[in-house]
Amino acid sequence: WERMVQQVPENITFPKEEEKILELWKNLNCFRECLKQSKNRPRFNFYDGPPFATGLPHYGHILAGTIKDIVTRFAHQSGFHVDRRFGWDCHGLPVEYEIDKTLGIKGPEDVAKMGIKEYNNQCRGIVMRYSKEWEFNVTRLGRWIDFENDYKTLYPEFMESVWWVFKQLYDKGLVYRGVKVMPFSTACNTPLSNFESHQNYKDVQDPSVIVNFPLDEDASVFLVAWTTTPWTLPSNLALCVNPELQYVKLRGKYNATGRIYILMESRLIALYKSDSEYEILDRFAGIALKGKKYKPLFEYFIQLKDKGAFTVVVDSYVKEEEGTGVVHQAPYFGADDYRVCMDFNIIQKDSVPVCPVDASGCFTAEVTDFAGQYVKDADKNVIKLLKEKGRLVHSSTFKHSYPFCWRSDTPLIYKAVPSWFVRVEHMVEKLLENNAQCYWVPDFVREKRFGNWLKDARDWAISRNRYWGTPIPLWVSDDFEEVVCIGSVAELEELSGVKVTDLHRESIDHLTVPSRCGKGLLHRVPEVFDCWFESGSMPYAQVHYPFENKKELEDAFPADFIAEGIDQTRGWFYTLLVLSTALFGRPPFKNVIVNGLVLASDGQKMSKRKKNYPDPMDIVNSYGADALRLYLINSPVVRAENLRFKEEGVKDVLKDVFLPWYNAYRFLVQNVQILQHKDEGREFLYNENTVKESNNIMDKWILSFTQSLIQFFKAEMAAYRLYTVVPRLVKFVDILTNWYVRMNRRRLKGENGSEDCVMALETLFRVLFSMCRLMAPYTPFITELMYQNLKTLIDPASIQEKNTESIHYLMLPHVREDLIDKKIESAVSCLQSVIELGRVIRDRKTIPVKYPLKEVVVIHQDPEALENIRSLEKYILE
Repeated sequence: WERMVQQVPENITFPKEEEKILELWKNLNCFRECLKQSKNRPRFNFYDGPPFATGLPHYGHILAGTIKDIVTRFAHQSGFHVDRRFGWDCHGLPVEYEIDKTLGIKGPEDVAKMGIKEYNNQCRGIVMRYSKEWEFNVTRLGRWIDFENDYKTLYPEFMESVWWVFKQLYDKGLVYRGVKVMPFSTACNTPLSNFESHQNYKDVQDPSVIVNFPLDEDASVFLVAWTTTPWTLPSNLALCVNPELQYVKLRGKYNATGRIYILMESRLIALYKSDSEYEILDRFAGIALKGKKYKPLFEYFIQLKDKGAFTVVVDSYVKEEEGTGVVHQAPYFGADDYRVCMDFNIIQKDSVPVCPVDASGCFTAEVTDFAGQYVKDADKNVIKLLKEKGRLVHSSTFKHSYPFCWRSDTPLIYKAVPSWFVRVEHMVEKLLENNAQCYWVPDFVREKRFGNWLKDARDWAISRNRYWGTPIPLWVSDDFEEVVCIGSVAELEELSGVKVTDLHRESIDHLTVPSRCGKGLLHRVPEVFDCWFESGSMPYAQVHYPFENKKELEDAFPADFIAEGIDQTRGWFYTLLVLSTALFGRPPFKNVIVNGLVLASDGQKMSKRKKNYPDPMDIVNSYGADALRLYLINSPVVRAENLRFKEEGVKDVLKDVFLPWYNAYRFLVQNVQILQHKDEGREFLYNENTVKESNNIMDKWILSFTQSLIQFFKAEMAAYRLYTVVPRLVKFVDILTNWYVRMNRRRLKGENGSEDCVMALETLFRVLFSMCRLMAPYTPFITELMYQNLKTLIDPASIQEKNTESIHYLMLPHVREDLIDKKIESAVSCLQSVIELGRVIRDRKTIPVKYPLKEVVVIHQDPEALENIRSLEKYILE
């Protein structure tokens, strides 16, 4: 407090000043001090979604991190204690995929050769590869988050809690083993869950073939079916039509063979350009085709014909928007195909015949891996064989949206995979009910994007045929009839008789459990958990619940606040809700902010390969973290829309917001120093409690405007509407600098005498000090920079807080409703409108710049503007 106010330099380099502030925070240990100061206050509970540290933070991470930082800083400023633990997603495909690429691993046999222990050691070695860079970047961006007390999904304590979560589900009868057609990543050699498969769609050109299937009852009549996956045709077991829609039997007029085709009437366009090309022989509903037998394309499963295969089945999933209205059924490779063939007893559960195609066009009964190129080759060879057999009606290509693996960026295939599932479909109503209790910003995400996803929720495939993950704790007999689910380390030690210190596969796969039913020894199933199961378990696992911190979890659940990108509606938001609903029947969070995606300036997805965006740290080093933060937050992304990132936008924040604000601060300090120099012995010391209220109309206006802003800020921040707050804060900087300071320069310089000068300086000080406290969560650096100098002008007796070393220790300013005067605000707003109007008229009429604006309005006889000016003059005179 004894330090004198420092002169403010005319020029400022924001990034360099921010680095000095970082040093100050480090020396003062500011974040820890904040936590210490607030430890006895009410808790504000925040969950941080864990990112992978297999790459560097991108703009999506920075955006979500900034939103989290703003809200948690605001909560601290509002009188709460906010623990902010950083989390790391350490298991799963991102890590394994990197190792597979590095070591040239093509499949399970390569892992078997090197051993799971060595493979997992390789994964462990790279999992935190970029953690130091993450910590540096996150800290440099001004985010206060606890890296020392972090949680990692590879910690044995975390993994043990995941086991506990799973056992609760198992004991409730919510876990089962089944064969299900699932999206399968050929590059990563593992099935993906439905929500993972929806994360990366691309428009692709695929083969489009129409194939004929002669009826057994009349070989001159053919059903014609359409597919974009010719390689699955050797596994065809049925054809499906819509029972209610209209089908036709027709003869092509220019068809030399005289063949008769059957297809859906509304899909005739798939084969014919005009109705002159065919003659319709009959019309009937699809149900009339049910049970008709046809000649298979290939003989691989001919033995199944007597059991019901190669039959026409019916289902309403067949639509009239594409194809021929006759859908080829390969139950091993299609979810609907599997379901329909099960319904008609063409296949039995857990026994789905498959005939994969190898690249040479030979068909084998072995199940092999389907790589992208392999499928393309198989497609070509199948089409060639169909042509030779006279079964190909038409061949072309088809552009459509298709799912790609979110990690390897290769096309997914769908195939039947034995998996472990958590039942979700039975609790859809409860999921919707719990979702309705959560407050979403923006609110349309809750009902539309997330709500619609929940309505169609499917049972969740939680197992992965991988290595680096939390092992599924099921020990089973060879025939799977005896299953023991283990929910803790102690339980495993007791049943196996072996001391356990780590829960990864290499440490427990060899452990056996004695059978209680005389089936010898039970062995662990080989699968690991989908890493989404782990992140969905994080509220419990981060505190090692229920093995310790039982009360800590129960007090902190559900979270007061979480925030992530809109893609997490099918990821973390979803898994959090499913698990908390299944475990406790409650929602996992109370409030959530959903941000949109940050795209490259051309609207494309940001791509490292294309280098179509500037490196985030280059932007920070050029313009500062505050400018980047404010640019991101003052954009459509905070309303869950997309933002095209433009470097000029960050530059404009400096030009339009920070420099004017900095200049107002500099002008204040400059004139305080002049006052103290002129009027020797006169000390400028601001005390909010003893300050005299000014009678100056402009002082009254700016103070009223400031209090209205504080009121608005608190209400909107409490409602998590960051997108309404920032435009008001930015506008306020403009009002303060371009209106108040500009119109009161003479008073602030002391040209109207010392008393009036002090009144004006106190007003400006009060406004800037309030502004710094409001903006501190948004722009933590520039507010700290100003505060470190401004605090030397504050009377220590007027500060409530014990420790005032940082702006981030101070609470939000209280609203002084007695200072709010809506009439003055309205009148000045009126004057501003008039002046703006005058400028427009002057520009339009090319009137000299120095011509009085009021006279311009009068000259051009604008009655509304005149009335506004007169009412303002009358008010000011009164």
